Amino acid sequence: MAPNKFGVGQSMKRKEDDPLLRGHGRYIADVQPEGQLHAALVRSPHPHARFRLDAEKAKSMKGVRLVLTGADVTDVGLMPCQAGIPGVEFPTPRYPVLATDEVHHVGDAVAFVVADTLAQAKDAAEAIAVQWEPLPHVVGAVAALKKGAVQVWKDRPGNVAFTVDLGDKAATGKAFAPAANVVEVTVVNQRLVTNYMDTRGCIAEYDAAADRLTLTMGSQGSNYMRDTLCEMLQLPPEKIRVITPDVGGGFGTKLFIYREYALLAVAAKKLKRPVRWIADRSEHFLGDAHGRDNITTAKLALDDKGKFLALDVDIVADMGSYLSAYAPYIPFLGAGMTPGLYDIPACYVRVRGVYTHTVPVDAYRGAGRPEASYVIERLVDAAARELEIAPDTIRKRNFIKPKAMPYKTAVGKIYDSGYFNAHMSRAQEMADWDGFKKRASEAKRKGLIRGIGLATYIEACGNNGPDMAEIKLDPDGGVTALVGSQSSGQGHATSYAQLVADQFGLSPDMVRTVQGDTDRIAQGAGTGGSSSITCAGTALVKATKTLGDNLKQLAADALETSVGDLEIADGAVRVAGTDRIITFADLAKRPNVPKDKLAAHDQFVPEQPTYPNGTHVAEVEIDPATGATKIVNYIIVDDFGVTLNPLLLAGQVHGGAVQGIGQALMEQAVYDEDSGQLMTASLMDYALPKAADMPSFAFETANVPCTSNPLGVKGAGEAGAIGSCPAVMNAIVDALWRAYKVRHIDMPATPERVWQAIEEGQQLHRM
Repeated sequence: MAPNKFGVGQSMKRKEDDPLLRGHGRYIADVQPEGQLHAALVRSPHPHARFRLDAEKAKSMKGVRLVLTGADVTDVGLMPCQAGIPGVEFPTPRYPVLATDEVHHVGDAVAFVVADTLAQAKDAAEAIAVQWEPLPHVVGAVAALKKGAVQVWKDRPGNVAFTVDLGDKAATGKAFAPAANVVEVTVVNQRLVTNYMDTRGCIAEYDAAADRLTLTMGSQGSNYMRDTLCEMLQLPPEKIRVITPDVGGGFGTKLFIYREYALLAVAAKKLKRPVRWIADRSEHFLGDAHGRDNITTAKLALDDKGKFLALDVDIVADMGSYLSAYAPYIPFLGAGMTPGLYDIPACYVRVRGVYTHTVPVDAYRGAGRPEASYVIERLVDAAARELEIAPDTIRKRNFIKPKAMPYKTAVGKIYDSGYFNAHMSRAQEMADWDGFKKRASEAKRKGLIRGIGLATYIEACGNNGPDMAEIKLDPDGGVTALVGSQSSGQGHATSYAQLVADQFGLSPDMVRTVQGDTDRIAQGAGTGGSSSITCAGTALVKATKTLGDNLKQLAADALETSVGDLEIADGAVRVAGTDRIITFADLAKRPNVPKDKLAAHDQFVPEQPTYPNGTHVAEVEIDPATGATKIVNYIIVDDFGVTLNPLLLAGQVHGGAVQGIGQALMEQAVYDEDSGQLMTASLMDYALPKAADMPSFAFETANVPCTSNPLGVKGAGEAGAIGSCPAVMNAIVDALWRAYKVRHIDMPATPERVWQAIEEGQQLHRM
């Protein structure tokens, strides 16, 4: 038996933290190869323009080693859009690594400069003479859909990148016709910028003798990066090695390939010197994929008792100027989750991707599922208010019942497990839901208004793969686990050590985890979609069991007994019920042991996603004089199936909730419609949540094991960001409705926006 203090279900502290806290981490900016050169890019100041450039002066400047323009890299493949929409064909615009004659967003790249120092590279970049011919542009998906709008791409009339629908339109229309009540909302899920702690970066090195490139980069998966670069550079996999060191946050946005990586590879090969590029924060705003940016209109049909009959949803998703790696799939994925936790017999969802002259939009923590949860939970609250039914009552009336599992939704998702009323009831109990009126009265006496809101959510995740794992017995009796995922702060080394501990009883210190090196790890899907434990973790458990069987066979020979008499515990194999034992270290040292018996590998991808679900309850206090909102209580109760490490799980949920609250209250990427400029292109203008802005979270689980993977776990990395936005916004609207009969407010609910809503509500009262 594995020792309880290390195994699955225990709150073991992170193995990773000691070196990080001591400053011994190795992030991309810490990698400093000898003889490195530095790169800088020339980016467009216009949202749409034709251009010509003259780089001759820059090429002759001190320290400049190389200048690349679009004409120099025509043999490099286009930036790929790799995740389309199943069964839907649509053209993809040309997305070159350097624009050749026309740019399509502020920040689009037109030249790449390499010099001895970063200052020299930046000076040369500024010296490149570019003649710009500004062209008409369009910002915002709604504006882009209007008749007569500027066209981003000539072959996509109306700026529609694609249209896809889910569900049954006819059945939904039929269900709406006799409905006693129809409730409609239009909600904005604003554009966001990821803002991880360490910006993207990459260092490319070329080994002329081996004719081989090595790229070190902050990413969410080195194998994906290698394979995509091989396609773009037309090289076989053995000619490129990708290494990913420590990563300070990814949130989906470091999962994709970016133009700088291919340009660095070209430069390193030409110059036969290491070439380094680290994004500054402004480049991050202008060059990295943005997130969200949906405008959705949703209608809910109900009978006279508040029972849901049908759901009609229209999603307009801003794609930006190009189609990024996973861009079309994100709103499609979200559309599949719009029914939420509710038993809705008929559903129809239309999704339109729309081109605009802005930075491309792609996956950001939750990738479509936060958008879906936000729509349905705001809509359900609006229905409760319209029908004068309590928000918890209308939810209980319409939840999918546990006995209905597995349940197929009207848009085709199959939920395998869940007891939705249980986690909502527990969250209400923890939040003292019934005592809210007393607290609201106390706040009113202080000149403040209070609101309480809840949101239930469900998401589909945990099935990116196949992912692989290999485990090897080391000479000292420990093991090395090589895993195809990539940690960006989640604590993978700790989690994987616990999985091994459950099988072998080894101390976590004896489990070494290797990630992020394509020379050591043959394949891997990387980290995305909350799939690390469900896919790579399951593969590791399977490989560990195989290695255990191998070790028992070797021990049976050494101890002269049968395999059936042996058990593994405490890093050793022993004859059950006796003191006859052989340690892993002794097994590793035995002569003539075949190497393949000291290692095992496996891979796994589930046939179906996992469906984590839960309830968030937020209570807010608003100062009507300023519009400032304070979260005074926050409760989360989630169903994550089997919990591997409660401590790490809580950290993931807290972090996700903070990102969602940041979106609800303050974050927004804003483009000026007239100039096309990103007005929030730095942390001076783009607000991020701080610790002082956040409440103390109360978090519990009410788990129902998942049936789609052997571990019974459900993905947890994105869940906090999915339930938090609608919970906070429902609480704010609840406060505004109680005091001023304000029905709606969009994110972000900044003090200014809340104050304006209060003013409008007061004016209506006076009329």
